[in-house]
Amino acid sequence: MTALHSAWSAVGGDPALLSRVSTVVREGALDARLPVRELARACVGACALAAAELGARRAGLAEVPEVRLDDGAIATAFVSERHLLVDGRAPVTFAPLSRFWRTADGWVRTHANYPHHRARLLAALGVRKEDPEAVGAALAERSAYDVEEDVYAAGGLAVALRTPREWAAHEQAVEVARRPLVEHERHASARARALPPLDGSPLLPAAGVRVLDLTRVIAGPVATRTLALLGADVLRVDAPQLPELPDQHTDTGFGKRSTRLDLRAGRHTHADFGRRSTRLDLVAGRRDFEELLAAADVVVIGYRPGALDRFGLSARALAERCPGLVVAQLSAWGSYGPWGERRGFDSLVQAASGIAATEGSAGHPGALPAQALDHGTGYLLAAAVLRALAERREQGYGRCARLALARTAQWLMNGVEPGPRGDLAYGAPDAWLAERDSGLGRLRYALSPVSFEGGPVDWARPPGVWGVDPARWG
Repeated sequence: MTALHSAWSAVGGDPALLSRVSTVVREGALDARLPVRELARACVGACALAAAELGARRAGLAEVPEVRLDDGAIATAFVSERHLLVDGRAPVTFAPLSRFWRTADGWVRTHANYPHHRARLLAALGVRKEDPEAVGAALAERSAYDVEEDVYAAGGLAVALRTPREWAAHEQAVEVARRPLVEHERHASARARALPPLDGSPLLPAAGVRVLDLTRVIAGPVATRTLALLGADVLRVDAPQLPELPDQHTDTGFGKRSTRLDLRAGRHTHADFGRRSTRLDLVAGRRDFEELLAAADVVVIGYRPGALDRFGLSARALAERCPGLVVAQLSAWGSYGPWGERRGFDSLVQAASGIAATEGSAGHPGALPAQALDHGTGYLLAAAVLRALAERREQGYGRCARLALARTAQWLMNGVEPGPRGDLAYGAPDAWLAERDSGLGRLRYALSPVSFEGGPVDWARPPGVWGVDPARWG
């Protein structure tokens, strides 16, 4: 079974539709020891085919539009953050303390792009200021596993480098391997909002679909960025006390609007009640969110498992409150096992799962040519949402889909087979880049690799300033 067959099967697709897919194979695209090109192609292919299928159903077409996969477009999009330019300026993708470090017995990978994670890392190591030399010295005196646990206990992010065999023996890896690539759950209640038929050009399969985007970083925002390309009304909601990295938001904000709401109403401190404006903001934020949720078709959640449960935003609670809702959940390690509630990022999953050890050389850990776990899982998450919408249209039931970066890593390591060499070379990415003006400046960016006959080529709107849009549907 090819990787595309596996991905399409994982989202519940009809295998007969795979005949609608063609591929332009390019040598050198996402070149690595592991079959990253094949994984990327499969995830994008499943997403594009799910979009074409939903579009055909809503438009009443006799057959599903043809899907064309191009390794060049896919490879370019999988490193979209590296191609982004804002008024000619390239963003910094990793902070100085986000890297591999030698420890007393091996290597550890830290992630400190966000200020609060950076502060917790430094506190766990007993380092007073952001000094890479001091951090390196502190880590060199400790074992990798001790660092992993100490930093986690402090609320930071650090993972010991493991070989594939070491990871396979870990209890979390055992739990991950037991799960399917995409977990599905059908809600018992129906009464989904009916979506109107489609007409006109381009074919926008998700037109009229309201997506509440509760995601951060890359994987979740890639999924919702893709749904926005396909016509969905995507509103990203962030907490005002958790600011986003501006360039990261720019890269994944195409097609969306962005607002900030404080959901902590009902959880005031004594000090809150001494500040009338704070109290009113909290109440208004929760009220606005509930109004958005009541009219939403899809909720995409990218926070660590359990983080939003106190707000009544678990998949079970959402299904009970909002019949017919499609819920898509994304996590680093899965919502089960000893690491089920841990934070994580692509680079950390690569380090823990054996990918970094496999891609390394001369005793040094390596990395995939892209943050492929993030991007691949993002496109697969979008595919799961599109398929859930297609099935909801026929049956009325809401659904929940769950994906994890660690499960995508397990698939890459153990389930994706290398494909044939290509006759074409992957060279300059210019054919898959575009430029446009925006409120943030002149942007150069990667176009979406999701392509099907009659479908959209570019987003309807550029990204805007983070968190300034009104909290209402467009």
